[in-house]
Amino acid sequence: MKNNFGYILLTPIMRVLFRLYYNPKIIGKEVIPKKGSIVIACNHKHLFDQCLTIMATKRPIHYMAKKEYFEGHLAWFFKFVGCIPVDRSKKDPNAKSKALAVLNDGGAIGIFPEGTRNRHKDKLLLDFKFGAVSMAKKTDSLVIPCAITGDYKFRSKDLVIRYGKPFKVEGNLKEFNEKLHKEIERLLKKNLKETNRTLEKELNTHEV
Repeated sequence: MKNNFGYILLTPIMRVLFRLYYNPKIIGKEVIPKKGSIVIACNHKHLFDQCLTIMATKRPIHYMAKKEYFEGHLAWFFKFVGCIPVDRSKKDPNAKSKALAVLNDGGAIGIFPEGTRNRHKDKLLLDFKFGAVSMAKKTDSLVIPCAITGDYKFRSKDLVIRYGKPFKVEGNLKEFNEKLHKEIERLLKKNLKETNRTLEKELNTHEV
């Protein structure tokens, strides 16, 4: 696989630093296969969301990221780890072509179907674009849904990523896009429910 040198070089260091600083909880990472083409689809809440999946597997994950990230002070990082720039102002056939090439080569693509970060506190998920299910169907790749909840704070007590059951896209894209949306929504709610239960338990313990 091309463009993996930077990924292999940087990610072991990043995993250690990220774990020490943010203390994330990773649930269900065993569903990520060690080989074969996969599309990892997740909700999007923060610039560092991709780092949680990078921590969950040793497989190089080529994330699709808005082209503006390749113009800022972290541009070197996104280029070095093999991210694929996407022009969100229009249909970007070049970005899609690169992602399909990775999948056809048996690689892994990371994508945020919402298309942008969800900044709406009253909305759990934005509507999904069709890129994830479309690419998965064209390349016969597994779709792996996942959900991130919590805050990116020092030694966070609620930062969680949870992976759901992988599936193939074998029919109507609209139907499977809705399936993906519902599954990520389910994972989000499960995260929130379990996190609230844990925090309440810790609070009660401290009060005793």
